[in-house]
Amino acid sequence: MFVNKISVEISWGDCDPAGIVYYPQYFRMFDSCTAAIFRMVTGIDKRAMIERYGIVGFPMVDTGARFYIPSRFGEEIQVHTSVPKIGRSSFEVSHRVFRGEDLAIEAFEKRVWSAIDQESGRLRGIPLPPEIVSALSTPSIHEGVSS
Repeated sequence: MFVNKISVEISWGDCDPAGIVYYPQYFRMFDSCTAAIFRMVTGIDKRAMIERYGIVGFPMVDTGARFYIPSRFGEEIQVHTSVPKIGRSSFEVSHRVFRGEDLAIEAFEKRVWSAIDQESGRLRGIPLPPEIVSALSTPSIHEGVSS
C-alpha cells in the first residue's frame, strides 16, 4: 500500500480560542492530503487529473475521526495518508496523524471516482483507472511536501 507522509505546521488560523486545532481544520488538511496522494501516484495535480480522466473529482461520501491528542499553534504534525481499500469506483482513505511519535488522530474518508452521466446529467461513480489502482496498491512510503 502506498503511504504519503506530509508534515504540517499548525498555524494560528487553525486554532480555536482554547489554542488547539479546531477540528474542522483537520478535515481541510485531510482533503489536501488526499489530493496529494493522488498527485504522488499520478505525477499530475488534481486539475490535470480531472482533465486527463474525464472526472469531476472524487467527492467524499463518508468520513470520521478519533481524536487522541490535541495539537497547538506552532507544533508540527505528520499526516500519513494511504488508500487501504479500493472498490470498483469507491475507495477508502486513511489518515493517521502523529505529533512526534504519538498517534494524535485516526481518520477515514470514503470517496467515489465520479463523472457526470451524459444521458441523465447526474453525478455517478465510474471505475477507477487500473494504473491508479495499481499505484495505490504498490507498497511504498513517500515523504511528501506540505500542502
